[in-house]
Amino acid sequence: MNLKHFLSRLTINKVSRFSGRRTPSLNYREVCTSRCITPLIYLPQYHKDDSRIGNPKTSMAHSLFYRFVHSGQQTVPSSTNAVETVSVDSEDDDDVVMNEFLSRFVWIMRGKLTEVYTDADKKEIDAMLHIIVEKVVSEMEAGRLESFLGSETASVSQDFSEDLWKTVWEVSNIVVEDMKKAKKKEKMKSFLQSEEVKDMARFAGEIGIRGDLLRELRFKWAREKLEDSEFYDSLELLRQEAKQQEPESESETETTEFHEDNIEKEDDAEEISLPKRSGKIKYKIYGLDLSKPKWAEVADHIHEIGGSVWPQEPKPISGKSKIVTEKLLSLQVDDDPSPLITEWIELQQPNRIDWIALLNRLKQQNDQLYFKVTEHLLDEESFQTTIRDYSQLIEAYAKNNQLNNAERIIKKMTEKGISPDILTKTTMVHMYSKAGNLNLAKEAFDSLRSLGFQPDLKVYNSMIMAYINTGDRKSSEALMRDLESQNFKPSEAAFLALLKSYAQNGDPIGAHRIFTRMEFAGFPRSLESCTYLVEAYSRKGNPDQARTHFDDIIKLGYKPDDKCIARMISAYAKKNLLDKGLQLLLQLEKEGTEHGVETYSVLIDWLGKLQLMEEVEGILGKLSEKGVDPSLSVHLSLCDMYARGREEKKALQALGVVEANKEKLKADEFEKVISGLIAGGFKQDAERIHNMMKEQGFKVSEQLSVSLQAAQTFNRKRPSLMR
Repeated sequence: MNLKHFLSRLTINKVSRFSGRRTPSLNYREVCTSRCITPLIYLPQYHKDDSRIGNPKTSMAHSLFYRFVHSGQQTVPSSTNAVETVSVDSEDDDDVVMNEFLSRFVWIMRGKLTEVYTDADKKEIDAMLHIIVEKVVSEMEAGRLESFLGSETASVSQDFSEDLWKTVWEVSNIVVEDMKKAKKKEKMKSFLQSEEVKDMARFAGEIGIRGDLLRELRFKWAREKLEDSEFYDSLELLRQEAKQQEPESESETETTEFHEDNIEKEDDAEEISLPKRSGKIKYKIYGLDLSKPKWAEVADHIHEIGGSVWPQEPKPISGKSKIVTEKLLSLQVDDDPSPLITEWIELQQPNRIDWIALLNRLKQQNDQLYFKVTEHLLDEESFQTTIRDYSQLIEAYAKNNQLNNAERIIKKMTEKGISPDILTKTTMVHMYSKAGNLNLAKEAFDSLRSLGFQPDLKVYNSMIMAYINTGDRKSSEALMRDLESQNFKPSEAAFLALLKSYAQNGDPIGAHRIFTRMEFAGFPRSLESCTYLVEAYSRKGNPDQARTHFDDIIKLGYKPDDKCIARMISAYAKKNLLDKGLQLLLQLEKEGTEHGVETYSVLIDWLGKLQLMEEVEGILGKLSEKGVDPSLSVHLSLCDMYARGREEKKALQALGVVEANKEKLKADEFEKVISGLIAGGFKQDAERIHNMMKEQGFKVSEQLSVSLQAAQTFNRKRPSLMR
């Protein structure tokens, strides 16, 4: 059934009585309202001397709605050539269908516009909707909507952009399909309650059919009745169409035949389009009657209001201005754009729209040049700088990890007396959290709260990560509790980062607490989270609990990776449980697990402390067979082992690698090397590494200080490794 028959089902009997009708001419008023710089809707430009265009003096509220009024009457020629006037009330049924179509259409379009124009308020969305609704109604009046909806793809409109017209096409088809389904559903309800279906259902119940089967049979019988009804309705419609096309009797005069031929042609043309309307269009959208005359009065101010909100087109660039523009676009980052900008201002006399068009071209070619020119324009009067320009530039610098440049813009902003808004402060929280500057991140976060703004989930996660990166685990947990009290859930990455921090600090109680909270938050146990628990108990020196969680990983169906196995072997190494460690490795090898670099690194360190040099060198041979170079941790273990074993040549080689990577060493790694050198009697080398440690800004532990003093006191004479 085509769209004409669907939308005009309630009035088709009335329409078929007319052998001709006249469509009044329509005059539409136009509106332009948007917040987007690149408009989706293109309206024809008016002549410069149009009196309706002027400075905007009317408030924004006048552009909410507008109304266009149709006037005219339908005439139907009778056999005596008399003209019968058809009143507007005869089309009340049409209005019902029209109201339903437009209401459904507006509801869906409102959602799509709101998704695109996130910054637009309800008034502007309403104004956009009325532009679109008028276009759809005009297509219905012109009889083009049926062919428009019936096409496989959306045709191009001169008034709307291609994307917007395509959206209108999709929404219109959705609405028509929904209306068809709704109408079919109503028919289905009536047939379900018909006497014939009730009788059959009653008979089925008497013979023992119950429950779902009876319900399915009843729907099946109602559906068959519906299909029969639709079939006979289509036959009746075909009969009426054929009757309208039958020629008049041959006994009528030639004039009458000529007149009837014209009428039949008009009927044929009418059959391929929607029913034409007459009089004023009357429909309501969410209870608002747009047929009232007041909307016509509002339309008188449309052009003034539209001039204030519709984005202007940038001025054309030609002549010398074009040459200067090309030079400006071809600048390098280190070049000074000030002379060309000054010359461009003199030639082009730009406004904000012209500057934005130029900046968009710069951004496409060179991001760094775009930042430089934008920062220069912040002081340009014709650019009409707003606080949003500052915040966008700060955000762009922050995303590119240019902290100094972002802080310079913030300083310039405050010097001009412009206080950072919520968007700017949010950007500052992310920027300082990422840079590890906890104090400034906390200051920006607290200022957000002082403004009465409740930070969103991303801001909370950034602050949580900032606390974790600085080792302040208690504050990060407090923020998590604050976030959960507001019915928000911290991200899984934040939970894992805090769990990792507790694990690396050797705090199994804190790690287990976060692990439990993760499960309550809806994050299932994973290989990574369970590995952190193994690491926490391993660093604490509790191999039994570490093995319990290691076995839980296997029970959950995960295969322990190299990192997890290394943490478990490290737990056995702390208690020197060599038999259990080797037994676990052999068991994993039987199950097909290949040990990786981290596991071998832990074994080298463990066996090195036991001075099992041959076994260590055997493991090094396996690493070389795999084509893997020993890591820095392996060289640290080798240096400690060979120094304690007084293997001077090999210790010298390992110590050279360690000194070459001194900037990567941590405090405990420095102490490990120094302790090994002292134990081997290499006092001078230990002193040199000790001085190197202090140069890196690390403090020596009390135990190591005692060892150094003891070495100086006894003055063991051992050869130096560095000769």
